Amino acid sequence: MITPEKYFSVVPKTINMEIRSELYSTNEFTFAVAVILSAQATDKKVNEVTPSLFAVAPTPEKMAALGVDGIKKYISQISFFNNKAKSIYNLSQELSGLCDRADWKFPQKYHNRDELMKLSGIGQKTANVVMNVLWGAPNIGVDTHVFRNAHRYGWVGAGENTPEKVEAKLLQIIPKKYHSIVNHVMVLHGRYICRAIAPKCAECPVAKWCECKDKKI
Repeated sequence: MITPEKYFSVVPKTINMEIRSELYSTNEFTFAVAVILSAQATDKKVNEVTPSLFAVAPTPEKMAALGVDGIKKYISQISFFNNKAKSIYNLSQELSGLCDRADWKFPQKYHNRDELMKLSGIGQKTANVVMNVLWGAPNIGVDTHVFRNAHRYGWVGAGENTPEKVEAKLLQIIPKKYHSIVNHVMVLHGRYICRAIAPKCAECPVAKWCECKDKKI
């Protein structure tokens, strides 16, 4: 069986992964926008549209100035772009005037998940990813890869049927020393090796401990 200790002590060292988000961003504000756009969309697709968007709107003020329709023009290739454009516009209005630097940063007030989640477009998963990537908070953003493989490895059961429940269980069973890297490692490993379809088991560093039913070797 792949235990959390075995997984997180082996996978980051044996797979050539840079433990960071693959989403393109230019500052903390644009990273939050990229995470909002990534909901039910691939990082690759998000990265196709964000460079041009962030070139003209790298701050909340400039993003708000585009208006909802202006934002839509840049993100129309992304799933649910209508709702996402509204969320990004509202978020931009809420954050306008809080920082006038090119390397825009969230005020300290928002380094708190409850406060961050009060902002438009930022639910628990988005808040977890933002806090983990930007500030190293030990939160776990449960996306499709984390959710799938947590069940695949038997770390969570049928009762953990929501991202919130999976996060709560993972925080209990994964040693605290790994909490800050859980999201990055599981996402990258799940995206490129332990995939939903045709997992690359022959390339997996923990395959010899794996007891998954869909193991390919």
